Amino acid sequence: MYFHKQELQHKSTPDKPDAVYARKLQEVLGGQYGEITVALQYGFQAWNAHIPGKYRDLLFGIGAEEMGHVEMLAVMIAQLLEKAPLGITGDAVQDDPAVAAVVGGMDVQHAIVAGAGARAADSNGNPWQGSYLTASGNMLADFTANANAEMQGRLQVARLYHMTDDHGVRDLLSFLLARDTMHQNQWITAAIELRAEGAEDLPVPSNFPQSKEDTSVSYQYINFSDGAAAAEGSWASGPTPDGHGEFSYADAPGAAEVVPMPPPTHPDSRFYGTTELPNTMEKAAGTIQDKLKKE
Repeated sequence: MYFHKQELQHKSTPDKPDAVYARKLQEVLGGQYGEITVALQYGFQAWNAHIPGKYRDLLFGIGAEEMGHVEMLAVMIAQLLEKAPLGITGDAVQDDPAVAAVVGGMDVQHAIVAGAGARAADSNGNPWQGSYLTASGNMLADFTANANAEMQGRLQVARLYHMTDDHGVRDLLSFLLARDTMHQNQWITAAIELRAEGAEDLPVPSNFPQSKEDTSVSYQYINFSDGAAAAEGSWASGPTPDGHGEFSYADAPGAAEVVPMPPPTHPDSRFYGTTELPNTMEKAAGTIQDKLKKE
C-alpha cells in the first residue's frame, strides 16, 4: 500500500529557469542509471523476495526513498522549464520555438509533449525502459548490481554538478550525491553480510556444483590480448575471493591448440555449392505433394 505526502525529502528549487540544463537533468531521472530505474529495481527485488527479514525490508525502504528522488528531480526539471527562454540563440531564431529548441539544446518534447514538464526519458529523449531493471531473485547478484547502479548514477550526478553554477540545482545534486554515497556503501555491506551469514556466496549461484564446471579453467586468467601487463594483476595469481582456488595466468591458445570450426550440419546447395544433398525446403515440398497425390 502506498501513501503520498506532498512534501519533498530535500529542497528542489533552482535559482533561475534553464531549459537546456533541464534536458541534461533528464539523464539522472529517466536514463539507464537514473532514479526511475533504481526506484523500480529495488521495488521489484523486494516484491520478488520470498523470505521476510532485514534484506527484504532494506529493499523496500530504499525503493521508497528512491521514488522520492524521482519526485524531486521531476519537480526540479519542471521548475527549470517554467518561464524558461526557448533557446540560447538570437531573436530571429527565437521567433520559431521549434528551431530555437533544437539549436539551443532544449528537448523539444519538453515543450510539445510534456507541456514544460519532466518526462520518463533520458537526456536524448529515449523513453525509459523496463529492460534497465535487474531483479534476478539472487540477492548477492542483485546487491552487486545495485552497487554498480549507484556508482554509475553518482558518476553522472557528479558530472552534472559541474555543468551548472545554479546554487539551487547544486544544492539538490549535493544531497543526491550524499545519498548515493550511502547507497553504494550500503549495498556493498549488504553483499558482504549475505556471504558472512552463508545466505549466498561466490561464485553465484553458489548452489550449482562446481564439479560440473571445466575446473581446469575456473580460476585461470587467459590473455587473449597482446597486452602483457594484465599478468601483473592480483586476478592472475594468488587466492580467489571465493576462497575456493588460486588464480593462474595463461596466454591464449596458439593456432595448433584451437578447436577448428565444424562444418554446417545441414548444407544447402544454394549456399554451399553442393549437390550431394537435396535442398531441404524442396524436399519438404516434394514430400507434401506426394502425400496429396496418394490421398
